[in-house]
Amino acid sequence: MDKQAVIFKDLGIIDYKEAWDYQEALLRKNVEIKGVRHKAQDASGKAQDLEGNEPGTQHYLLFCEHPAVYTLGKSGKPEHVLIDEKEMEQKGIQFFNTNRGGDITFHGLQQIVGYPILDLEKFYTDIGRYLRELEEVIILTLSEYNIKGERSKGETGVWIEPGIIGKERKICAMGVRCSRWITMHGFALNVNTDLSYFNNIIPCGIENKQVTSIERELKHKVDFEEVKEKIKKNFEKVFGVNCE
Repeated sequence: MDKQAVIFKDLGIIDYKEAWDYQEALLRKNVEIKGVRHKAQDASGKAQDLEGNEPGTQHYLLFCEHPAVYTLGKSGKPEHVLIDEKEMEQKGIQFFNTNRGGDITFHGLQQIVGYPILDLEKFYTDIGRYLRELEEVIILTLSEYNIKGERSKGETGVWIEPGIIGKERKICAMGVRCSRWITMHGFALNVNTDLSYFNNIIPCGIENKQVTSIERELKHKVDFEEVKEKIKKNFEKVFGVNCE
């Protein structure tokens, strides 16, 4: 059986809003394809486009870095942001309320942000499983640096020593949105990230727990492009796809 194709794009350093708009455009296009297919099925029982071919949604995997920005998920609490708009402006940090799940987080340079735009109906219709598999991609990647990434019960993302009180630290945040089983948003892995920005928020709304990075865990910087390649490879492995 042929593996499904995923279009891979490294967007480099890009403003958060520009990347968000791009994701929304890809999601809308896929949702529209599903709408056309549904109407065609209603009329004839078989999905067909104008050329008589079966229309299909397209998967994407986007990588990028964002200039400093705080983003608040739809279930997040504004009080988890510990500085005001004026202070953010002085520090050159943007802020956005978003339509993803989760609470407040930070995106910045030397953090790999991954946005999978997948049609989960071609995999499975289970958001919980999707999040666990995204976590697995990061856990496998960290293991290649001899870092033991783990899940923390009831807390989405990837953690280091989640079961040791006072030592729990989050290395990868996750938050997604899904419409007609098309995903957007995704994960943010701290590589050589400036972690001081997290001091201005309660990351993911979780108090008294730290944030870490690959650099902090290894006590030296790592090759940013190499980490991207490892994530891409592990994404292909976990989801059983080819990134082209």
